[in-house]
Amino acid sequence: MTDQPSFPMLIDLTDQPIDVAAVLHAAESDEAGAVNAFIGTVRNRSEGRRVVRLHYEAYPPMALHQLRRVAEMALEKWPMLRQVAVSHRHGTLEIGDVAVVVAVSTPHRADSFAACEYIIDTLKEVVPIWKKEEYEDGTVWVAAHP
Repeated sequence: MTDQPSFPMLIDLTDQPIDVAAVLHAAESDEAGAVNAFIGTVRNRSEGRRVVRLHYEAYPPMALHQLRRVAEMALEKWPMLRQVAVSHRHGTLEIGDVAVVVAVSTPHRADSFAACEYIIDTLKEVVPIWKKEEYEDGTVWVAAHP
């Protein structure tokens, strides 16, 4: 584990709309030729059912700790990371709302794509943020982890 990243990371859990431009800006670096981002939004269909809205619940102290840990694990795998920025919403989100933004910068694009994908995939597996989909006819908890 890296004791301290060589750069400040933006790690955020918020109940407010995510400022995508600010997250992207936080990932910029003069040493990077690539900034890659994943922007997760609330879609209107899941498993063949019409989604009305989503509800995200989180345990903030642990979620923030785990989000930072995921970023640090990415830095271990890709030491060439120059910046990492992650912002995740919690609370009630409507169709089209931004739920999560992951942005990274590296000198070259292949590492940027790989690190960004790793962070979003690992985040969904280990960070204590739970998603409940609300449909016209009921609700279902999905991606219940960890």
